[in-house]
Amino acid sequence: MEQTVIDAVTLGGSKEAMDLSIMSLFWRAHWVVKAVMVMLLVASVWSWAIILDKVWRLRRLHLSAVQFEDAFWSGGSLDDLYERISQQPQDPMTAVFSSAMREWRRASTKGAIEQGLAEVLRDRIDRVMQITLGREMEGLERYMTFLASVGSTAPFVGLFGTVWGIMNSFQAIAVTKQTSLAVVAPGIAEALLATALGLVAAIPAVIGYNKISSELGRYGGRMEAFAGEFSAILSRQMEEGSK
Repeated sequence: MEQTVIDAVTLGGSKEAMDLSIMSLFWRAHWVVKAVMVMLLVASVWSWAIILDKVWRLRRLHLSAVQFEDAFWSGGSLDDLYERISQQPQDPMTAVFSSAMREWRRASTKGAIEQGLAEVLRDRIDRVMQITLGREMEGLERYMTFLASVGSTAPFVGLFGTVWGIMNSFQAIAVTKQTSLAVVAPGIAEALLATALGLVAAIPAVIGYNKISSELGRYGGRMEAFAGEFSAILSRQMEEGSK
């Protein structure tokens, strides 16, 4: 008896129906699933842009802080250092230094130290440095909320696409009254692709957020320490000037 060879692909319909490449899955997906995929891809690209920008910027800020601290503690005149950087501070640490020196010079010109207002001046300089530090850190932390949001919501957005793809698979089964792999596979593959894109967007965002937050905390602590040391130096000069 002659045996008939059954081609599983032909039984399913056609080779095109079993094309499970990423681009084929995308173009064949429901418009809702497409919107989810596009949203996750845009979020992933934007997250990477933020991560790379923050990492590069923090690296430059740490180098600039080292150079400024070397100049600050070199024993040279603080007035000369202020004259060099007062017009255009290049980084947050120099901005904190410039704001404090500007307030110090303004008070010195008015003779506040000689008039017994050293304590008031000290508080005002500390407040000015804290305001400047907060403003600079706020600028550095820009877009961090976006990374946190992507890291926490992208898997659920991908899961929404997954649920929608599975619903389409069940609808295809109901319409064709077939449970073959050719009918079920495209919808399931779309669902898995949406899940994968959700993880692709979320994992780098979470890792980048944790890494950058740690670096921002270190840099913020470094500026806090500098502000405290500089405040102590100015306090000593006020005490010497008031004698």
